Amino acid sequence: MQVKLNVVVGAVAALLSGAAMSQDMVVKIGHVGPTSGQIAHLGKDNELGARLAIEDLNAKGLSIGGKKVKFELLAEDDAGDPKQGTAAAQKLVDAKVNGVVGHLNSGTSIPASKVYSDAGIPQISPSATNPKFTRNGYKTTFRVVADDVHLGGTLGKYSVKELHGKSIAVIDDRTAYGQGVADEFEKGVKGAGGKVVGREFTNDKATDFTAILTSLKSKKPDVVFFGGMDAVAGPMLRQMKQLGIEAKFMGGDGICTGELPKLAAGTMGDGQVVCAEAGGVEGEAKKSMDDFKAKFKSKFNVDVQIYAPYVYDAVNVMAAAMVKAGSAEPAKYLPVLAKTAGYKGVTGVISFDEKGDIKNGALTLYTYKGGAREQLAVVR
Repeated sequence: MQVKLNVVVGAVAALLSGAAMSQDMVVKIGHVGPTSGQIAHLGKDNELGARLAIEDLNAKGLSIGGKKVKFELLAEDDAGDPKQGTAAAQKLVDAKVNGVVGHLNSGTSIPASKVYSDAGIPQISPSATNPKFTRNGYKTTFRVVADDVHLGGTLGKYSVKELHGKSIAVIDDRTAYGQGVADEFEKGVKGAGGKVVGREFTNDKATDFTAILTSLKSKKPDVVFFGGMDAVAGPMLRQMKQLGIEAKFMGGDGICTGELPKLAAGTMGDGQVVCAEAGGVEGEAKKSMDDFKAKFKSKFNVDVQIYAPYVYDAVNVMAAAMVKAGSAEPAKYLPVLAKTAGYKGVTGVISFDEKGDIKNGALTLYTYKGGAREQLAVVR
């Protein structure tokens, strides 16, 4: 009889436990990045950063407004294409996500931001650096990295002051990111008293740059800046070598990846490439980033490319705002998210200004030696 009673009690307890679990609040976080196409390695890096954040949040057993929470990730692929980006954004809106982290590219993040704004859903980009992203007046739009005004301008000054560039050529891929960062680089060069001897453009799918590089070669550039991504920069470096252009090669965070040496197929000279990544840590904060990279490698058996830590922080900043607001409803936690100040993430301290930009955003300058990326400096 006692055995039967124990079985009944156990069954009732299991039912009650199941009922309690079914009452857990489900919070859906959307993530969008190019997980197909030329820069899929960067999109997958971002998505893994989001997956790790969701897993860690669930392990903490958080409560929002007195209810236990289960976070779920809804991941979409935008292939780096603006039209696919807005379609992915609408899909997440229709799925009633509580917030979105993404997109990776400025060219997809900017049009998608209107979709999220119209729906009142907060969006934090971990990597969109075009200034226009936060200049449309949308209250739902945030980013956790410095913008191209800072990044491009800093690289422009560096090319003149530190690399002693006398004749500087500029190429961009005509995307919102590539053209934007190249424009700011050019302003930085001129502001530092440097000379731009040529400006050319290609596209983000191109593989042959013979015509534009031949045109620039006649101007004898000692620095070539490329506004675009590593998938294009790699072949461009190979063709510069073939044409005998021995200039320094510069770019923004789009080229500043672990994959660049492979894409350049061994044609990069030590110290030839100088690039900047939006974000950066130094001192005590460096340990958090190093620990994150080790955990990421252990979990997924791949190295961090660039933005995964920023995605991780963006998801956590969003969750922290929900906890503080006592609600995962976008309209209720959005004002709290906007007032984020002093959040200590793996990428450093995160505070938003009135536009949704990160305050006092850092940049990290890198070069490559022996096929490996090497940090030069962290600047603000």
